Amino acid sequence: MALLTLLKAARLPFLALTPVCVLLGYALALRQAANVSLADTALVFIGALAAHLAVNLLNEYLDFTSGLDFKTRRTPFSGGSGALVDDPLSAVLVLRAGCFCLFLVCLAGGYFLLQAPLSPYGRWQLLLIGLTGLAVIISYTRVLNRFPWLCLFAPGLGFGTLMVPGCVLLLAGEISGETWLLSLVPFFLINNLLLLNQYPDIEADKSVGRNHFAIAYGISRSNRVYGLFILLPFLLLGLLIAAGRLPLLSIIALVPLLPGLWLAAKLARLGAGIGDSPGYLGANVAVTLVTTLLLAFSLLFA
Repeated sequence: MALLTLLKAARLPFLALTPVCVLLGYALALRQAANVSLADTALVFIGALAAHLAVNLLNEYLDFTSGLDFKTRRTPFSGGSGALVDDPLSAVLVLRAGCFCLFLVCLAGGYFLLQAPLSPYGRWQLLLIGLTGLAVIISYTRVLNRFPWLCLFAPGLGFGTLMVPGCVLLLAGEISGETWLLSLVPFFLINNLLLLNQYPDIEADKSVGRNHFAIAYGISRSNRVYGLFILLPFLLLGLLIAAGRLPLLSIIALVPLLPGLWLAAKLARLGAGIGDSPGYLGANVAVTLVTTLLLAFSLLFA
């Protein structure tokens, strides 16, 4: 029972985001370095996966102890897993597992900080990326969710502008301007992923003191932000392809953004009731994963 609870709390289907972001980092590293270590790539992936697991497990524990899990309306994509509601005796196990994953993140980061062939500037970059990532993981549920703009940007910062450039730094030795630009694609899409998943739980989140963007500024403004965050990756990729900075094959990454634009137009009607139509939340997840995956493939195979 405890093991099943732990697996449920880990939100395994959501972990697909990590290999997709690491794959984009690996593809970008290959554009900078002729030879990328597969062993280092595997260790980077383990550290990134441990970070994602830590976020999920700590969030599950803290939402259970705050009482939020007893108030949310669960969908396949929002409202928590309900694992600890069904098995409250496993709460300490989930907390310990989350802390162990944090320890693995620190272990992997410390190894690279000491062993990776980086310049002094590169080591400072790695240290800053690592400490910022740890701060996001630890503070997301209880602190960042009380500040609308920080909560809005935190998911994309963690997976997009920290994980992707961090992978490139460790695998290629430095972060190019192209990497920073392309990390904005998952940055905007992952921000949207969490933003939309908050709609069904606005009232429940209010009751435990959260003040994320949808609470502070309302559904209408949140819809406009969603539309902007879908449009910006589309424009960014289009401009880079037109300028010859990306291979023509990268056009395939624009295709899954089209359903995102369609969804942005639907949000005015759906509003907070989007939880009653979880297929739309699923479409939002697919836009994020498939766009990032096809961008990575286009860089690998062009």
